[in-house]
Amino acid sequence: MSLRTNLIAGFIRDVPDFPEPGVTFKDITPLLANANGYAAAISELVDTAPRGVDVVVGVEARGFMFAGPVALSLGAGFVPVRKPGKLPGDVYSQSFVLEYGSATLTVHQDAIQPGSKVLIVDDILATGGTVGATGALIEKLGGELVGVSVLMELSALGGREKLDGAGIGPVNAAITV
Repeated sequence: MSLRTNLIAGFIRDVPDFPEPGVTFKDITPLLANANGYAAAISELVDTAPRGVDVVVGVEARGFMFAGPVALSLGAGFVPVRKPGKLPGDVYSQSFVLEYGSATLTVHQDAIQPGSKVLIVDDILATGGTVGATGALIEKLGGELVGVSVLMELSALGGREKLDGAGIGPVNAAITV
């Protein structure tokens, strides 16, 4: 690992049995609370992002903390993908399975112009369900998904392989555990 990725990894702590027994939650709040750690994370995501992106899509809620600054750095717009009931107006919805349950994501039906080059940014890639659902929403909007950037990939959960199988990628992770 580089000095920057070591710095990032040093601020992420494991919280066992959260949100339920058997799940180890990766807590990024110490990273966000440290200016140098947070800046390193944003820089790593920007440096590994594809160029020529029109829109960066951030996934509620922790993905917003990374996607907004990445969008600004890339000179791109930001589009939030949210949980049901959080966006006014007409939305598309996509349900998916999580490591420990299921969820649904929504996006405004006019959030992305057809043909726009889109980058998904999120905090964690685990099973691939969240990114896969976000990719499906981008497809419904006619966007061209050009990549996925995540702060951390939990490689043992096989998310990258599932996304590859669905034609979603390339995936860049600041750190992989």
